[in-house]
Amino acid sequence: MEIQIELNGKIEQAEVVTLYRANGWSSAEKPEQLLLALRHSHTLVTARTNGKLIGIGNAISDGHLVVYYPHMLVHPNSQGKGVGTKMMQAMLSVYSGFHQQMLTADEEAIEFYQAQGFERAGNTAPMWIYAGTEH
Repeated sequence: MEIQIELNGKIEQAEVVTLYRANGWSSAEKPEQLLLALRHSHTLVTARTNGKLIGIGNAISDGHLVVYYPHMLVHPNSQGKGVGTKMMQAMLSVYSGFHQQMLTADEEAIEFYQAQGFERAGNTAPMWIYAGTEH
C-alpha cells in the first residue's frame, strides 16, 4: 500500500465525514463545523492511498511556541500499517523545536503517541467542556 502524505491539502466534506464516522467520532455529526475547523487549522495533514482519504490530523498553534494536536485518525482498515506514524512525523517536522507540543490521547492511543516521543504530562490533568459522547 503506497501512502501519500500531504500538508495543507484539499479535503472534501463527504470523504472527511466518512472517515470520522468509520472511527465513531461524534464530530462527524457536525460536518460543516468539522470541515471549517480542519480547513482553518494551523496545519492539516492527510494520508491517501490511490487518492482515497485514509487518515487526517490537524494542529492548532500560535506558530512559534505552542502547538496542540486535537485530531489524528486513521481509517480502521488502514490502522497498524504506519499511516498514523507517517502523518505524525510530518506534523513533528513542522513543529520541531517548539517549546510545547500537546495532545490528549485515549487509552488505546497512548502507546502510539509514546512511540512518537510524547510522554505523560507530569501531574497535569486533562480538563474540558465536551459535547461529544465517545470518550
